[in-house]
Amino acid sequence: MKESSKRLSETAKSLEVNKAYQLKEAISALKKFNPVKFDASVDLHFNLNVDSKKSDQMVRGTVVLPHGTGKKVRVAVFCKGEHERIAKDAEADIVGGNELIDKVGAGFLDFDCAIATPEMMKDLSKLGKVLGPRGLMPSPKTGTVTNDIAKAINDIKKGKVEFRVDKQGGMHLSVGKVSFSEDKIYDNALRVIEAINDAKPSSVKGKFVKSLTISSTMNPGLRLAI
Repeated sequence: MKESSKRLSETAKSLEVNKAYQLKEAISALKKFNPVKFDASVDLHFNLNVDSKKSDQMVRGTVVLPHGTGKKVRVAVFCKGEHERIAKDAEADIVGGNELIDKVGAGFLDFDCAIATPEMMKDLSKLGKVLGPRGLMPSPKTGTVTNDIAKAINDIKKGKVEFRVDKQGGMHLSVGKVSFSEDKIYDNALRVIEAINDAKPSSVKGKFVKSLTISSTMNPGLRLAI
């Protein structure tokens, strides 16, 4: 704990209080922070001017990061018949039909993303209370309910991530790892910022993004100029 506090104190010395950083400038500063003992995640934190209780102000979608997230993503595919072969050929990590549904219902959740064919959704719906709260329930809106299994798997493996505003109007997305080059982090972050802005509901008037910060794991966040 003392080592962590000392590291944070040293990092804080390099910060300019109340400054709003340009994106490239903030990424450069993050890369210079005292490192942790693992490859830290770089994250964007949005505070949006929306009321998530209103259906016409729900902000949700997907974005493909040009350079991926730097994380190995385990993909589960709920499908039957020929789609099982296609899913395995596309290098899905877990593939199955009703037997996989039963396995998940019994507590198996060793995957990061789930895809399903439309025919499986009726049976899969009974897992809504298990998969929904964890953000794992397949949805047509995010392209994870589809008959084009190979494309869906490929997109996710390449770096497709889902975003969804929380009840407080917040949104938090990883845009890479500290080990990435500054240019790669910048490309990923810019793509996410553009995607969030493009998802602005028409019912939201005035400023959409109230605040935006970028941070790396176990380090202070830097406020970005919007």
